[in-house]
Amino acid sequence: MYLPGTLPDACRLTTPDARGFDRVDTWVFDLDNTLYPSDAMVWPQVDERITLYVMRLYGLDGISARALQKHFYHRYGTTLKALMIEEGVDPHDFLDFAHDIDHSTIKLDAALGDAIERLPGRKLILTNGSRRHAERVAEKLGILDHFEDVFDIAAADFVPKPERSTYERFLDRHDIDPTRAALFEDIARNLVVPHDLGMATVLVVPKIADPYREAFEQAAVQEPHIDHITDDLAGFLETCVLPVKAP
Repeated sequence: MYLPGTLPDACRLTTPDARGFDRVDTWVFDLDNTLYPSDAMVWPQVDERITLYVMRLYGLDGISARALQKHFYHRYGTTLKALMIEEGVDPHDFLDFAHDIDHSTIKLDAALGDAIERLPGRKLILTNGSRRHAERVAEKLGILDHFEDVFDIAAADFVPKPERSTYERFLDRHDIDPTRAALFEDIARNLVVPHDLGMATVLVVPKIADPYREAFEQAAVQEPHIDHITDDLAGFLETCVLPVKAP
């Protein structure tokens, strides 16, 4: 496992038989903490809004609500899934509240936009968040127009990654051959099923440790289900993907 900021190069391969990109014609990207860096301060805002939602729902103080939120996260995978099961909350109401954030912290990423635009084939976003959130963030980054569609948590019938059914539903909805697809994702456990289905997998980690996220969420772990690791998505696409796909 590598700590943030210690990856040896832009094209780190994690297994001797790591899958490459020569056959890939569908490029799938997670949204949060994958398409934008931690200094965009998007996720801390969302996380804070989720805590506030839990506070109001249960009448708790901030510390207690935070502890309950993390309990839900570890037990159910997402706080939303927990609240739907435990309290029957309206998922749309929850998502609207959680994603009501300040987007002015997100900077246009011209290098990322250029690299994604030049990827040959289809490009899609696969997120546990809402479509509206994904579109607003991607628009601020200057990359929204490069994507064919957003597959959000509602499209997944509110079953979050890393559940196998979510990936299968996504692949079926968009008629994707997983052996010709690559997934870029920031949480290692969310790459287990995609790799099992045949996708090339890329783990995107922060350049420096993110104090707003747990250690396992940003660890550059070397596991058989992770083909590549990078802490520079735009650089990885430019250096490690596009040359392979060049005619």
